[in-house]
Amino acid sequence: MTTTERPPGKTTIAPGVLVTIVKLAALHVEGVSRLAPGPSGVNNLFSRGRDEGVIIEVNEQGEVTADVHLVLTDRINVREVSRNIQEEVALAIRKLVGMEVKAVNIHIDDIDFQIDQPAEG
Repeated sequence: MTTTERPPGKTTIAPGVLVTIVKLAALHVEGVSRLAPGPSGVNNLFSRGRDEGVIIEVNEQGEVTADVHLVLTDRINVREVSRNIQEEVALAIRKLVGMEVKAVNIHIDDIDFQIDQPAEG
């Protein structure tokens, strides 16, 4: 039995897949409360994932840039959480789709503050 080698084919990743990967990776990080809607405007009118809190761009070299808009929980270190999000998102993109990551830009749009309720008694 002989095997013939075929040249590798082409894989196309839908933008929605990248948005989902970024969303799930960001939400997995401790200190993230939820995604915030991305900024609105004419330039972002056709950006994929803007209303979901994630804006994805892929350049001609196939490198991914992700802008992630988030609401964090209170009582956390914003800088540390932001770095953790960047690492998790970049790792998820590289591992799951094999694309290089140019940048993961974190935008903290709000903080969810927990209001301590007085004890009932």
